Formats: sequence, C-alpha cells, structure tokens
Amino acid sequence: MFTKQCPEATALPREARARFREGLVTTTSGWSHGFVQANLVTVPREYGDDLRRFTVRNPRPCPLLGTVGAGRHTTDLAPGADLRRDLPSYLVWRKGKVIARRTEVVDLWSRDLVTLLIGCSFTFEPLLERAGVPLRHLEQDRNVPMYRSRLQCLRTGRFRGPQVVSMRPMPAEAAERAARVTADLPYAHGEPVHVGDPREIGVRDLARPDFGDPVVFAPGDVPVFWACGVTIVEAVAKARLPFAITHAPGHMLITDRRVRGSGEIPVYRPGLASTP
Repeated sequence: MFTKQCPEATALPREARARFREGLVTTTSGWSHGFVQANLVTVPREYGDDLRRFTVRNPRPCPLLGTVGAGRHTTDLAPGADLRRDLPSYLVWRKGKVIARRTEVVDLWSRDLVTLLIGCSFTFEPLLERAGVPLRHLEQDRNVPMYRSRLQCLRTGRFRGPQVVSMRPMPAEAAERAARVTADLPYAHGEPVHVGDPREIGVRDLARPDFGDPVVFAPGDVPVFWACGVTIVEAVAKARLPFAITHAPGHMLITDRRVRGSGEIPVYRPGLASTP
C-alpha cells in the first residue's frame, strides 16, 4: 500500500519518540508499523483507581495496556521513553476545560499524578493495509475523524460519558475483511462497533467530526466505525477534575511492544497504588 515506503512507517519507536521529543508535531497514524500505539491520560492519584475501574468496565473503547504509578514518567511498554516529552502533543485540563496544548509537560508533572495507557486503533492500520483495505485519511494526509456517539459507557464514580468512535471509509466489500483483521486485537479496540448509517449510533454529520479531520469518501465507500481511546479523554473532561493531562487526539505514545495476537497484551497491573 501507499505508506509502505514512507520513512515514518519504518521508523523504530525510539526513533519516532526522539523526533517528537525534538518538537515534531504530527498525527502518529502511519508511524512505526508493527508496534502498538497508546493513548495517555494522567490524573491526580485520588482519581486513579476509579479511572482504572472505568477502563475495566468499558474494555472496548478503553483497553488498558498499562498503568504508571504516582510521580513516575516511564513505562516498561516503551523502555527509555519519557511520558512527559515523547508524544507529539498533549492537552492540559482544568475542571473539564482544555487550558493549553503543549509539546511537553515536564514542568507540570508531579508526585501526585498517575498515568493510564490505553490501546489505540492506529495499531491495526498497517494490518488493514496489508489486507488491501484502503485508509482514506492517510491517502489524504489527514488525522482520522472521530465522533461522539450515542453509545454510552458504564459509569464508574464520577467517570461517565459517550463512546467516541473513529471512522474509516472503505469499499463495502472490504468492511468484512477489516472486521476479521481487527477482531483478534482487543487491545487495539477489536472489531468495528458499527458499519453503515452513522445516524444509527447518533453521528449526524460525517463532514463535521468532533476530533480529527473530515475525509473524502471514494465512490462505493461505506463508513466503518471502531471504538476509540478518546472516550477516556471525554470521561475525564466530564468528571471536571481539578487537573489532568492527556494526549491530543491522534498524537499517541508509540511503544516498543510489537503487534501480536490477543494473548500478548493487555499487560496492566492490578492497582495503581501498588504499581512501581
């Protein structure tokens, strides 16, 4: 497929993270084929266990890959990575509102903060390409479009909200193939949650995504929707926490974990308080 020869596609995770640490701001879709990508959400420790339970209750949109204990900014999912600097872009939140978008958050990190790493659908995109499924957003050099749906998450404590879904248009005959490819990757959201009429899941206008960029459909394309890790960002926003840091939608942590079948990941630990 068209991204196969791009240097971004063949970049090792540590090389990609180094580029982002140097200040490159870009969506990570199409980067480091064969490696798992992750959403990041960092909250005060007192909210960490409830947020982890939220992911356990809502595993399709929020597959938990790992937890990082209070004050730490490293993870065994990406040895050598600095979670404060190695994503292309971060959002800083206060009481449910974005107060800043930054390329690093070193000065905002504190001993009180815990971090959750959530699976991302960018992980499976190279597998779709290999199966002959077109990725229109990459063809058009855009971020994948994401929408708030009317599919609701199970509430845990103050964390609640709708599932956010990512959408990839493709020929109708490719949708079943895409579902087969992604079904064995629950840590990257698994198979689609919906194919076809977006109104059935509460998405009114595909040309106006809530996050990411609109994409142009080719003749014969149908919309295919997957659960999306931005769901947990929405839950944090609705909780109106005094402070939080998240990835900016589409700007992920590229880990050193290779894509495998469903037995490889998740690798999260049982509790934030005891995480080293």
